[in-house]
Amino acid sequence: MAEYLSEITNTAGPVDAKEELLNECESLWKQMEEYQSKLMLLGTETLPPSDTKLSLLMLQWKALTVECRQWQVKNPEIISTNPDVLLELGKEELQKTKNDLEMVLSAVRLKNKRLEEDLKREQQWCEEQKRLLDTVNETEEDENTQVAQPSTKREFSNLKSKILKLRTFKKELLSALGRFLDEHFPHPEKGENNKNKNSSAEPAVELITLKEILENMMNKLITTPFEPYITINESFWPPYIELLLRYGIALRHPQDPKRIRLQAFHK
Repeated sequence: MAEYLSEITNTAGPVDAKEELLNECESLWKQMEEYQSKLMLLGTETLPPSDTKLSLLMLQWKALTVECRQWQVKNPEIISTNPDVLLELGKEELQKTKNDLEMVLSAVRLKNKRLEEDLKREQQWCEEQKRLLDTVNETEEDENTQVAQPSTKREFSNLKSKILKLRTFKKELLSALGRFLDEHFPHPEKGENNKNKNSSAEPAVELITLKEILENMMNKLITTPFEPYITINESFWPPYIELLLRYGIALRHPQDPKRIRLQAFHK
């Protein structure tokens, strides 16, 4: 109220309106002093010793109820009925409200500007992180590809080397087996010729060597493992057949004694 009075005093308002407003203010101030003195005379009410909190709440509730009833029956009072005073007060109130709203608007605009700047920085950071992630993924894929290709080449090279070694070992093994068989198990006709030098009879069928018998059984076992048996004919020398059967190198067919097969040593 004092601010309003000082502002009205500085303006060019009517002198009677100022005096009337001052008188009303003094009257209201006197009423307030009287009410305050009455309240001081009433003093404080002594609360019961038991359940002090409940008693305080009840007193507060009663006071609020009385105040609510007074406000319900009370009519709004006008500070002054002078239109000039009311006009000046209205102008001051509107100007104050305008200033407050302008301050709020300025603060909101400043906050929005800061939020926009923060949003731009966050978007830039997000884009940089995406680019960084894409670069890392591409680098990882390139490294995996570069690692996988040499690994595949090395594995293929190692496998090829092993195959070549196996083939070489196979040739050496077959060659050693052939030399061993030729040395210790010669062609049957040579043995027969040595025993029958004076005989001029020639065999009806040309006999095959033990090496050829073994090769036939091995080829049969590899090409047709489900039917590995070969048929014994007149070209098979019986002592060699008995030798193979006796030492478990060959097996006879359980139903056909004229068919034999190589023992499956690889199983």
